[in-house]
Amino acid sequence: MFAYFAAFFVGPLFFEPLGAFGGVLAGFLTIAVGFIIRPIGAIIFGHLGDRIGRRKTLIVTITTMGVATSLIGVLPPYAVAGWLGAILLVVLRLLQGISLGGEWGGAVLLATEHTDTRHRGFFSALPQLGSPVGSILSALLFIALTASISPAAMSEWGWRIPFLTAIPLLLVSLYLRWSIDETPLFKTLVATDHRERLPLLAVLRAQPAALILAVGAGLLGIGSYSLMNTYTLNYGSTVLGFSYTDLLLATTIGGFLQLITIPLFGLWAVRIGSARVVAWGALGTLLVAFPLYWVLQEATFPILVATMIIGGILPTMAWAGLGGLMSDLFATRWRYSALAFAYSIAAVISGFVPSITLALGNATKFAWWHPGIVLAVMSAITLIAAIVAARRKPPVDDVVLAS
Repeated sequence: MFAYFAAFFVGPLFFEPLGAFGGVLAGFLTIAVGFIIRPIGAIIFGHLGDRIGRRKTLIVTITTMGVATSLIGVLPPYAVAGWLGAILLVVLRLLQGISLGGEWGGAVLLATEHTDTRHRGFFSALPQLGSPVGSILSALLFIALTASISPAAMSEWGWRIPFLTAIPLLLVSLYLRWSIDETPLFKTLVATDHRERLPLLAVLRAQPAALILAVGAGLLGIGSYSLMNTYTLNYGSTVLGFSYTDLLLATTIGGFLQLITIPLFGLWAVRIGSARVVAWGALGTLLVAFPLYWVLQEATFPILVATMIIGGILPTMAWAGLGGLMSDLFATRWRYSALAFAYSIAAVISGFVPSITLALGNATKFAWWHPGIVLAVMSAITLIAAIVAARRKPPVDDVVLAS
């Protein structure tokens, strides 16, 4: 949701005195702020997840996220309260980032630690459906609003509605998480007294190489979302001349396709391993990175849709296998901390993708290939990390042995 908001509304609403380019850059940096703070959330909630439980920690992170998101919908713009709105926006983005620092790892572990290791690749892919579902709902809501109210009304109050819908969605999410029992593996941690007192320090000491691999493996899946759903939307509108509605429709079509491909990639991960699925996704994205943005210069709607589908599906392969790859890398007793911390570091890097790409575009006078460079670099890093991860032996897990 915030990706669409940052691409079109944050600059004019909250950073008006900075001008067109400065406003867009400031909007992209508000995205980065939410990513920068994630390691703090990962440390806090990763520790709690390995100490008090996956389920309880995930409930706290979801509540924090829902409240912060809904409050964005009541912020005053620059025209009403000057810089106060921008300051509060940054504060709420920090709260979102802190909660997200622990939310993804908890969701993956709730899915995977209720099943056996053999099926981990499939069940770890299912939480990744949250990203396309969120994108689809946000895009459809923005499209409906743009079609039913004037641009002036959209800028004045319409943009608030998607954020205020976070309140009922929060209640649904809390109900679903509350109805799920704690994972059997964490119960074994407690029963056998295998909980680490300081789990993050333990994983830094015992598995530092695995952490580096996990960060590299996560870069494409997280960073491609920032590139496609934030930067490419703004680039398509301001440079290539696509309409706002066409851009949202194209991303929505790509999102619907992801609802099918993510579970299929999860099933594939059961057969060949999650790390290999990530590697194939990274290789495919690397091969299409430059052709993708070259054909986009034609600026026709069918090409835009094809770009969003291809540019979404191949990185989605890396995204779908990410939870399984990371879960396979780490021992149970510090797995929450490890997943949360590695994911948050990859997210910090990815959070700067829109602003880095914008700066690169400005420096190259928006040459057609400038987003391809960013996409290719992320793909290459993830490809190398996934290949190495696929060749590693799973860690000896004392908790599993004890159970």
